[in-house]
Amino acid sequence: MSRAGLRFWSAVLAFAVFLVDVLTPLEGAVAVLYVVAILLAAKTNRRDDTIVAAAGCIVLTISAYLLSHGLQNIASPALRVLVSLAAIGITTLLALENHAATRRLAAQARLLNLSHDMIFVRDRGGVITFWNKTAEQAYGWSADEAVGQIADKLLQTIYPDRREVIEAALLDSGRWEGRVQQHTKDGTALTVDARWALQHDRLGKPVGVLETHTDATDRVAAHSALVQSEQRYRRMFDASRIGVVEQDWSGLRAALQSLDTAGVSLRDYLAQHPDFVRNARRLAKIKNVNPALQTMAGAHGASALIENMERVLSENDRNFLGALIAFAEGKPFYEGETELVRLDGRKVPVLFTITFPPESDGDRNVLAFVVDITERRQTQDALLAAQAELAHAARVATLGELSASIAHEVNQPLAAIVTSGEAGLRWLRRAVPDLDEVAATIVQVVAEGRRASEIVARIRTFLKKAPAQQDSLDIAEIIEEAALLVARELANDDVVLTFETEHGLRPVRGDRIQLQQVLVNLLVNAGQAMSAQPGSRTVKLRAGAVDGKNLAISVQDSGPGIQPDDLARLFDPFFTTKRGGMGMGLAICRTTVEAHGGQLSVESTPGAGATFRLTLPYSQEHPRP
Repeated sequence: MSRAGLRFWSAVLAFAVFLVDVLTPLEGAVAVLYVVAILLAAKTNRRDDTIVAAAGCIVLTISAYLLSHGLQNIASPALRVLVSLAAIGITTLLALENHAATRRLAAQARLLNLSHDMIFVRDRGGVITFWNKTAEQAYGWSADEAVGQIADKLLQTIYPDRREVIEAALLDSGRWEGRVQQHTKDGTALTVDARWALQHDRLGKPVGVLETHTDATDRVAAHSALVQSEQRYRRMFDASRIGVVEQDWSGLRAALQSLDTAGVSLRDYLAQHPDFVRNARRLAKIKNVNPALQTMAGAHGASALIENMERVLSENDRNFLGALIAFAEGKPFYEGETELVRLDGRKVPVLFTITFPPESDGDRNVLAFVVDITERRQTQDALLAAQAELAHAARVATLGELSASIAHEVNQPLAAIVTSGEAGLRWLRRAVPDLDEVAATIVQVVAEGRRASEIVARIRTFLKKAPAQQDSLDIAEIIEEAALLVARELANDDVVLTFETEHGLRPVRGDRIQLQQVLVNLLVNAGQAMSAQPGSRTVKLRAGAVDGKNLAISVQDSGPGIQPDDLARLFDPFFTTKRGGMGMGLAICRTTVEAHGGQLSVESTPGAGATFRLTLPYSQEHPRP
């Protein structure tokens, strides 16, 4: 009922009581019924309505007495009036006191509604008597729906212990705190931190419980995710076959920040101060190493490896300097290849990557990942050995193709030796031997013998089966020797070979025989490509500088060129355009050039010849003057 309705019916009731009191001969204290009118007015929760209703009832009570009895008879009727007035006064005072208490409770309820926590009050039987706004929003039930319901049943509360044990703890201390699981109106499970406070009446008797709940669902989920992440990290750390080192570089960061480089770049400063680098290595504190790295280093346990880490990492390893510079420059990682020294002294080749967290996250979790590449290194060695065998076979095959030319070239000095020997004998058989002529013929024999010896030496060197060497080589000498090996073969096919070498080219570093093989193969291929071609046949071999780091050698022929469809596959193993060819020559050439740090490429226009171009880096031992 609205406030206006309560006021109306309170006035109607008061007037009805007045009429009954005045118009009927009833002798009871009818005026006591005015109390009902006051209670109706008090239900408006307005202090003024209660006071107005009480004042009106008092006036009507006194007026009814005067109209019915006047001032002559003041015995029994006057006593009943006093009783009625006392009842009206007491009711009014109680109503006003209740109104004040209600206002205080309403103020407290408004404060509770301002809280971000879910708050409700229940009696000792668990029935909800108050339900704040946050509880409405979080749980989904309005206050009207929740009040009067049993809290545990409504929220389907799951406790961490038996309910009776928790209730006993609450009665014992007056408070209880714990984490419980509850459910919302739509069935969503919430994890909440509960705080209970026991309420007492004036006599100290427990009458209710104030429950304050903080939603911890997201926090618990985040913590659970963090725990799972840590468990996953720990499993990966322990079970990984890749060695992992966890380090703290915060001390190293402080040392770098305190440096005064006096305008010199950090790289130059560190190169000039090796003592700082040695000390910085000790500032990188090792926190943990995983079992894979322990096995790799031959250590029994993490502590044994951490204590002997300086033995495992060579002090002369330059990789730490590179990692230090990358760390100072804010790069996310640094990677390289080095060797670990096991505790038993054996060296283990490894690849490593050091990852640096962002500076804002601190430098206490620097991770280094280490991979044992012993098997890969052994496989590479085996591959290089197989490649050397194949290259040797290719050289033998190449010389097989050149056998007629080689026989002709060797036969020339042998024939000259025979002719000179016969001439010498004739000079000796004269009646008077001409010793000067004999001496001259002997000189010619020696010269032709040496020439034959040089030819044989070149062929033996080319066929030599030996490990690859890394020597400083004059590229002009390599070109000249290769040209001499194929000159007769090209001449037999009427191919004109010209070569130009730029003056003052710096040396390259590599294996003489392997580079000779590349050039011989390219020159032989060029000659064979033009063998069936009418007209002029030329091969031009040029060597010159490309830039300050590389030189280039080009082999250009005037043959029919290479078909566009064949260019993409030209360097593939076992692909050949020659009848009866193996298809390994160019594949070996490219592999050999790349092993020397260079590149081999080809350009061709059908009908206009082909140009093979190889680039090689200069030897670092001979910098530009």
